Amino acid sequence: MTSLLPQRRAARHDGGPRRVVVVGGGIAGLATAALLASRGHSVDLLEKNDELGGRVGSIERDGFRFDTGASWYLMPEVFEHFFALLGTSAAAELDLTVLDPSYRVFFEGHPQPLDIRPDRAHNRAVFEAVEPGAGERFDAYLASAEETYDIALRRFLYSNFDSSASFLRTDVLRRTPRLSQLLTRSLGSHVASRFDDNRLRQVLGYPAVFLGSSPSRAPSMYHLMSSLDLGDRVLYPQGGFTRLVEVVADLARRHGARLHTGSAVTRILTGPAPRGSRAPVRGVEHTTPEGQPVTLEADVVVGAADLHHLETRLLPAELQSHPSSAWRRRSPGPGAVLAMLGVEGALPQLAHHSLFFTSDWEQNFGDIFGASARVPDPASIYVCKPSASDPTVAPEGCENLFVLVPVPADVGIGAGGDDGAGSETVERTVDAAVAQVAAWSGVPDLAGRVRVRHTVGPADFEQRYNSWRGGALGLEHTLRQSAFLRPGNVSSKVEGLLYAGASTVPGVGLPMCLISAELVLKRISGDRSSAPLPVAP
Repeated sequence: MTSLLPQRRAARHDGGPRRVVVVGGGIAGLATAALLASRGHSVDLLEKNDELGGRVGSIERDGFRFDTGASWYLMPEVFEHFFALLGTSAAAELDLTVLDPSYRVFFEGHPQPLDIRPDRAHNRAVFEAVEPGAGERFDAYLASAEETYDIALRRFLYSNFDSSASFLRTDVLRRTPRLSQLLTRSLGSHVASRFDDNRLRQVLGYPAVFLGSSPSRAPSMYHLMSSLDLGDRVLYPQGGFTRLVEVVADLARRHGARLHTGSAVTRILTGPAPRGSRAPVRGVEHTTPEGQPVTLEADVVVGAADLHHLETRLLPAELQSHPSSAWRRRSPGPGAVLAMLGVEGALPQLAHHSLFFTSDWEQNFGDIFGASARVPDPASIYVCKPSASDPTVAPEGCENLFVLVPVPADVGIGAGGDDGAGSETVERTVDAAVAQVAAWSGVPDLAGRVRVRHTVGPADFEQRYNSWRGGALGLEHTLRQSAFLRPGNVSSKVEGLLYAGASTVPGVGLPMCLISAELVLKRISGDRSSAPLPVAP
């Protein structure tokens, strides 16, 4: 085998520059490469696919450009802080549009949808109109959500939980009884104790889906998410979310990181373990785009791909901190059937973000997470229409639709394809979703207006992203998979092996992946604080 870096300097363990290999070119890997390179480390990133971005991908067909993954821009302060660490700003790098409405919700059995807007007074009035007296409770709920979000940002989300300092702060100690209650009670129960109308309960419970969970399984700590959509603005980056990938990749390159595509890592290399110590990481083996095996030496390896794949496929059994047996006690969160649809004509009935909620959520989420998992029918569906805000994603006079149906994380559901070429289950699920959207939103001819159709199933997530069980997001946010109970970002058996991304702390979603990159930087620099890193003036 040949070495890509035969002339590089020896490893440094005194806080100086390190040779770093990042495995995986999704948003977490790119963010990690950018931050570490900006601090003087020598960084190579290896991505097995031919494009960067991971789940934040895109496809183009017949004048339509579809984002294939993330579509919500929430927690703007996290993005702003990340860009500031790299000497820039969100305003300088992205053209952000405020969505109004923030999103529209259609409810089974109710003819009129509800619009949530970037206007707290409007949203309060919506709650009051649906359930008299709910306006005042809306105020109290949002105040609690904002307080919890604030302390999460300052004390927990940016913590590696390698110091007790974050738990011993006065503001945390004062809130300990309240925080304990929020961790041990479900979000669904928390919401139901405050609101009676099922529609309001669903609006407040839906953020659990952003966390790869359900209202009955996610801790009520996550009611903090409502401060983001009901009390703040929902944004959209012009050019789509692949524009965000382009920006972060460009920042990584500007700071000196080398980004390699078509380079699948096949093994994490380690040296012999001294008695009583962890085995030191030595680098990785990977294949070039031409299929040539290559050894890439490193002092630090950051696994920013799926944690299950990294641990159970790239390390020998004796060096796995998370062996196969550990995964039997874990939940991957939901899978997804996706459809990218190019539609002729306008669809004013749909907002940029539209949600379609079935009335029986217990059945819906039971189908996804229960012991007898199956594709829900009918399903609660999410539809994104970026052409409402971005004229570049569809030809003039057409609309761009991204349809997501949460399903069990089960590769047996199959893969998708172009124009009906996916598995029978995937295509049947998409047909049912299109019919449901058409009926509920009042577009009876929707199916007949589809010009372009591309579908994705759980088997695609497994094949393309090495996703455990074909999960769409990462580990579900249950009590046992949240905060310090979530898999940590440092190997217990390999010195110099760290992790980033949706399977480790702090969790799933674009903002969490950006924070996970900062947590890796903290590990390498020895920073044990619980607050975001200071930004240079």
